[in-house]
Amino acid sequence: METQETQKNTTNIQKMKLILLIFNIILLSIGNCGGPLISRLYFIHGGQRIWIPSMLQTVGCPIILIPLAIAYFQRRKIEGPEAKIVFITHQELIASAGVGIIVGLDGYLNSWGPAKLPVSTSTLINATQLAFTALFAVLIVKQKLTAYSTNSVVLLIAGAATLALRANGDRPAGESAKDYYMLGFVMTFIGAVFYGLMLPLIELIYMKARRAVTYKTVLEIQMVIGISATVFCTVGMIINKDFQAIPREASHYAIGEVKYFMVLVWCAIIWQFSLLGLVGVIFYSSSLLSGIIGAFLLPVTEVLAVILFHEKFQAEKGVAIFLALWGFVSYFYGEYEQSKKDNKVKLKKNESQISQQLEMDQTAHVV
Repeated sequence: METQETQKNTTNIQKMKLILLIFNIILLSIGNCGGPLISRLYFIHGGQRIWIPSMLQTVGCPIILIPLAIAYFQRRKIEGPEAKIVFITHQELIASAGVGIIVGLDGYLNSWGPAKLPVSTSTLINATQLAFTALFAVLIVKQKLTAYSTNSVVLLIAGAATLALRANGDRPAGESAKDYYMLGFVMTFIGAVFYGLMLPLIELIYMKARRAVTYKTVLEIQMVIGISATVFCTVGMIINKDFQAIPREASHYAIGEVKYFMVLVWCAIIWQFSLLGLVGVIFYSSSLLSGIIGAFLLPVTEVLAVILFHEKFQAEKGVAIFLALWGFVSYFYGEYEQSKKDNKVKLKKNESQISQQLEMDQTAHVV
């Protein structure tokens, strides 16, 4: 009876984790698709500063204070004045701040994509994030690559690679060949390396925790990451005198000064969905899954760019979407098969324990 009750509780916990995982995948999808598009909107209509969209990728982190405050007041009702305000440890605080610097640097490097490169070329380079994520996940958190996950990585990278077959017509006006290749390509590629490193490092913070990590702790970790990244980018803006340039850039913005600031505000909000969903997916699954979702969303972003910015939709983009869907299905089918194997192992283990308990009871009864 106790075993059945334990199994029921375990099933309920697994269902809740699945629901939260799906919720965080939705957040990550909104951020990963909307973030690059809103950043591109900033540059298309006259934005020229690199540090501004970099800082906006994390400056929305105070939004996290809302669910943290709600959770605290709920604890306070139950536990009284002794309710803990924060759960993050000193070690996790330092590690999260270090990761935040990497996030800020990655945001700066990736901002060169919308500014200097065609969408198809920047998408191709960003697709390499998945390869670096898989590599660093194996090295840092000892992630095991199954045949299905390996197949998914290959398909998603191949799908994104097809998007570069027609890398023309998207380059912003006024960019020289030197700016285009030397700055855009190199910066975006280095950004892909840092992104691939960042995801396993966040997972490592969870793994190194000396107690069970709750979602409240995950939110606090993300808050520290966001603050650290924002401070890093703010220093860059101060050095580059971007704050002084904002009024001048707003007054010359193609679609108007008010819409300029609206673009900045929505850029901060949408990118925050990305970071919030990112840490949630890593917490409830793995850094590899977050990388695979990111790669899957690349061709989706291409389709949205066609709809919103009236870019051309070549056959290569259709092929990329097909390969991305194939890779996505491959990964989750592999997870489904692995889950069935794990459940069989658990079932056999439970049956063995029950059998041993019955034998012990029978022996005791005979004696």
